[in-house]
Amino acid sequence: MAATANPARKFTAVPASLVSLKFDFIAPGRVPLMWCLIAFIVTFFVTRTIVRYIRATAHSDKPKKWYQPRNMSVGGSNGFHLHHVVIGVVLVLLSGVIMVTLAVDGGVTEFTVTAVFFGIGAALVLDEFALILHLQDVYWQEQGRISIDAIFVAVAMTGLLLLGLRPIVFSDLIDARQQGLSYALALTFGALQAALAAITLLKGKIWTGLVGLFVPFLLFMGAIRLARPDSPWARGRYKDTPRRLASLEKAKRREERFRRPIIRAKIRFQELLAGRPDKP
Repeated sequence: MAATANPARKFTAVPASLVSLKFDFIAPGRVPLMWCLIAFIVTFFVTRTIVRYIRATAHSDKPKKWYQPRNMSVGGSNGFHLHHVVIGVVLVLLSGVIMVTLAVDGGVTEFTVTAVFFGIGAALVLDEFALILHLQDVYWQEQGRISIDAIFVAVAMTGLLLLGLRPIVFSDLIDARQQGLSYALALTFGALQAALAAITLLKGKIWTGLVGLFVPFLLFMGAIRLARPDSPWARGRYKDTPRRLASLEKAKRREERFRRPIIRAKIRFQELLAGRPDKP
C-alpha cells in the first residue's frame, strides 16, 4: 500500500527563521513606536500637501468650497493666523501626559493609540520647527528648510530605535546593570563617547554625530577627520599656523568636491517633498 502523504510535512521543510521573521520583525515592545513613526510620516505628507495647495491657490479669486483647505484663523477675518504647530504642541503635551500615566499599568494597545497621537503632534511641531527657532514665520523662506532637516533627523532616529538600536550611553548603562558591571565604568565609557559625539558635531558633521550615537565607530571617524570649513571647530582651530591653514584649505577642497553635490541633491529632494522656498 502506498504511503499517504503527511500534510504537516510540507511545513517542516520551511526554515523556522523565515516563519519567525514574519512575526518577530518588530518586537512587541516596539509596536507603539512603529505606529508613532507611521503616524509621523503620514501626518507630514498630508500637512505638506495641504499647505502646498493653499499656497498654490492663495491668489485665486474663486471662492473656495467648504471642503477645500484654507488657512486656519481665530477671530474671523480680523483675527490671527493659527499655525498648525499650536495643534502639534497640544497633542504632544496631552499624549505625553497620558504616556506617563500609562507607564504604571498601561498595555500595548493603550500605548499604541497614544503613540499615534504623539506622532501626529510631533510631525505638526517639527514641520514648523523653523518658526519656533527664528520666532517668525519663515515657512516658505530659505530658513524654513531647517524644518525639513528636523523631519529627516526625527525619522532617522526613530527608525534606528525601531530596529532595536539604542543610544550608546543608555546602552552602556543598561548592559552594565544586566551584566553586573560597575556603573562608574559604564559612565566612563559613556562620557568618552559623548565627548566624541560633541567633537563630531562641532566639526559640522551633524548626521555623523547623530547616527554615531547608535554606531560608535562613526563617532571615532568623525572626531579624527577634518572638520567642515564653516564649522565652529574650523573657525576656532584652523588658523594662525601654516599647518592649520593648510588643513582649512584641504577641508574647503573636500567640501567642494564631495559635500556640495550631496547638499544640492538633498535640496532638490527637499523641494520635491516640501515645495520650493520663495525667492528673496
